[in-house]
Amino acid sequence: MKKSQHLAIACTLLFGSVSMFAQKKGDAAKGKEVFEQCSVCHNADSTEKKMGPGLKGMFKKGKLESNGKPANDANVLQKINEGGNGMPAYKDMLKDDEKANLMAYLKTL
Repeated sequence: MKKSQHLAIACTLLFGSVSMFAQKKGDAAKGKEVFEQCSVCHNADSTEKKMGPGLKGMFKKGKLESNGKPANDANVLQKINEGGNGMPAYKDMLKDDEKANLMAYLKTL
């Protein structure tokens, strides 16, 4: 095999695994359990602020209240991973499947 063929295979494997994570469907019921630790600071049933913004209808609003970015999977996941403005980073505290489940639950609000 040529170097270019090896590179093409490596890229396919790398981007294939990234897209598999992006497409992974979460379980909203399990995500509700994960959300219990978020509920200390966030309301799920209203937009009323606790310590952090209320998250009801977050994906329907179009923009995230915390930073004005579009309310989409990538930006919500980035906020969960990196935190900010008093919110801790959950990148290393939650497993990938927990994050997928949490995202599925947040979409039901």
